[in-house]
Amino acid sequence: MRRYMIHCQDIDIRVTEWGERDKPVIFCLHGLGSTALSFIEVADKLQNDFRILAIDAPGHGMSQSFHDDHSYDFPRFCKWLNQVLDMLDVNRFYFLSHSWGSFIHLYYLIGQGNRVKGSILIDGGYQSKRLRGNSPENEAAFYEKDFEDFCESWGEFESIAVYDGISRRSPLLDLAAQDLALHNDNRYYWHARGSTGAAIIRSMYRDEVLDFSSQVQTNSMILLRATLPESDEPFKVDASSQFAELTGATVKAVPSVSHMLHWENPDRIVQEIKENWVISVSV
Repeated sequence: MRRYMIHCQDIDIRVTEWGERDKPVIFCLHGLGSTALSFIEVADKLQNDFRILAIDAPGHGMSQSFHDDHSYDFPRFCKWLNQVLDMLDVNRFYFLSHSWGSFIHLYYLIGQGNRVKGSILIDGGYQSKRLRGNSPENEAAFYEKDFEDFCESWGEFESIAVYDGISRRSPLLDLAAQDLALHNDNRYYWHARGSTGAAIIRSMYRDEVLDFSSQVQTNSMILLRATLPESDEPFKVDASSQFAELTGATVKAVPSVSHMLHWENPDRIVQEIKENWVISVSV
């Protein structure tokens, strides 16, 4: 695993890379409040067969925030992302994303679908804000406050902020957890600030997924969706069905997993990749 910084459109961005440069590329984009190490277990299992690239999205991890909140809007973000991929010498690639990253992924396919060889979305890209029926003001205010809360100890931070509701732990996930905290004055804060969370939430209301999903250009898209908590199943079934109808995606409901599907069942992600994406066989 290699980690390094690049500079794109006046902000510094941290890149994490696994595998060799001559292998097929998988580009990974994490969810709101996470970092590149969200994909650490999947990347560790695939690094002999792929070059895997992930970034800390702007305002996350070691990456600087966009100067203008509207830069998180999907059209502007995707133009920026294209420049990042050019800087990383990535031409065509497989796209793996989680949660909010899957909304960016989906919008990217509208203008750059010919650049993407295959798409796997991990419990993201289908949860329409319109179908949820919340308001941008209420949801943005929640994240603005939530991301500014703190814990008094590392153990408390791990239990509440990192692993709450997640069914398993591992040494690699513990390493990823360290990416998620800021330690200041003997307190542990979330690494992404409330202003970043609020800006991203507002952008998701401005760019409603139901309004652009039918424009997506792709020949191969798989949505792996969570099935826990059970109380959310009616919404997920409805939202994912509309998503499949609009995009032509294959939707697979993964049993007994919550939103952090790739942490709870990384082998399922690896299986889907090996079954659906070309692998450069190691000798």
